[in-house]
Amino acid sequence: MEIIDYARDYEAATSYFTELVSHLKPTDLDKSTPGEWTPRQVIHHLADSEAQSYARIRRLIAEPSGSIIQGYDEGLWAENAVLGYTTLPIENSIAVFKSVRAASLDILKRLSLDDLERSGVHTEAGKYTIAKWIKAYTNHPRDHAGQIEKAVAGA
Repeated sequence: MEIIDYARDYEAATSYFTELVSHLKPTDLDKSTPGEWTPRQVIHHLADSEAQSYARIRRLIAEPSGSIIQGYDEGLWAENAVLGYTTLPIENSIAVFKSVRAASLDILKRLSLDDLERSGVHTEAGKYTIAKWIKAYTNHPRDHAGQIEKAVAGA
């Protein structure tokens, strides 16, 4: 694969998620299947996750190999009342998601294939390359889109 192929796949994942979310009705936002997040929670999570990814890719590119890539407890973030995953409107989080993804896509398109092996050390996952970053953040919105589809369908 070439960098442009990775970039296209990343962009397609972004489009898939934003298209799905654009068709949600207000009544869909707080549906869930047992033990899963609601679409509202997923949208807020993706905004926070993308904000993390935005910083991570830049650290991987700009800092020396072996720099620390900080993990976070997404479950605690989702449960924190101040962060409002269960109550806040989704518009700001959708805007964050779109904006951060667009900015990261700009960076992704500028990479070389050699850059894919640049790495840091993720506090939870160990060695963390740009290639792993691309795979994780290309799959992430697709995985959560499936979660939203199930919630809305009542599965």
